[in-house]
Amino acid sequence: MKSSFSRREFIKTGVVAGVGLSFPSIWIKGAYGALEPGHRIHPAIDERLVVGVTDAGMVEGHNPVTTWAQQEAMVKKDVVWANMDKLACRLSGERAAQKAWRTIFVKPPKKAASDIVVAIKTNNIAQQHTRSPVIAKVCHVLVNDLGVKAENIYIYDACHGGNLERSTPFSGLPEGVHIANKWGGFSQETAVPEPWTGGTSSCLKHLVDNTVDILVNVAMCKGHGGSFGRFTMTMKNHFGTFAPRPGHSKDGLEYLIALNRTPEILGPIDPKTGAVTFPRQQLCIVDALWASDRGPGGNPSHQPNFLAMGALSPVVDYQVGTQFRQKKMGWNVNVKAAERFLTDFGYTPADLPHGGELVEV
Repeated sequence: MKSSFSRREFIKTGVVAGVGLSFPSIWIKGAYGALEPGHRIHPAIDERLVVGVTDAGMVEGHNPVTTWAQQEAMVKKDVVWANMDKLACRLSGERAAQKAWRTIFVKPPKKAASDIVVAIKTNNIAQQHTRSPVIAKVCHVLVNDLGVKAENIYIYDACHGGNLERSTPFSGLPEGVHIANKWGGFSQETAVPEPWTGGTSSCLKHLVDNTVDILVNVAMCKGHGGSFGRFTMTMKNHFGTFAPRPGHSKDGLEYLIALNRTPEILGPIDPKTGAVTFPRQQLCIVDALWASDRGPGGNPSHQPNFLAMGALSPVVDYQVGTQFRQKKMGWNVNVKAAERFLTDFGYTPADLPHGGELVEV
């Protein structure tokens, strides 16, 4: 697929003057089939773009192998927030941070901001968890810049979140935000498309019944098995949105790719046309202030002082996997598996902008 889309062209296809947003589409062959290349989910963000920042100033001192509680004391909130604003500006192409965030987070048509429900998927397995300033910044942006009510924001891990509010009592959140633990867990069965052939799996019901309008993916940067690319980041983070058991089998890669192509993650799909009518997962963040070569268990092994973000999960994982984990950190990556993240969403490495480089601000 040719990589000739500019941000101006995204906005031109996504905004109709005097009418509002008309979302570009990705197409589903049949009810839950393969994606047709060349169509978009987010109306105003180049989904091929992944941006990152490395800044030792985001952390006070250097202690690679440390606990979450110690990391909380070391992270410098103001520097993290300033860098996240820079990432948002670079990703959106806007100069002002507030306008950048409003470009990234899109309101559902005909729905007041005060009625929007936001789910934030965090990773609560083992010892490595996202740091409070990262997740708090997302919440404050949603409340202050988009007008979402704090009590309509839910931070969850449906698999390992049973003790989320105790193991990671995130600080600095707007008052009213729910640390929702498992948020009911995997309580509803739903269809999972190709390339997985298992048919259905259990999922967080708030996504199946379309209660959630906006989904934010805040992932860690940890090692994992080779079948997943030898890392776990934003795509595998949804093993805590869908039941993970089918993923730990011989066709685990297919399950990983397939669940990230569901309406529950991508957004509602028109049953007649197969088009994604509104993007649900609008932002993916990789918190690599601390990270690890191996995993998913154990404490971090390194302190890269790095954050990354993008709009489309498979592109984020491919870019951070190959450009940051492999090229910058020198960690092994199963590139063949990682390329599946792109090709199963209609891209190839040649389609990525800036010669395939991860853009650092």
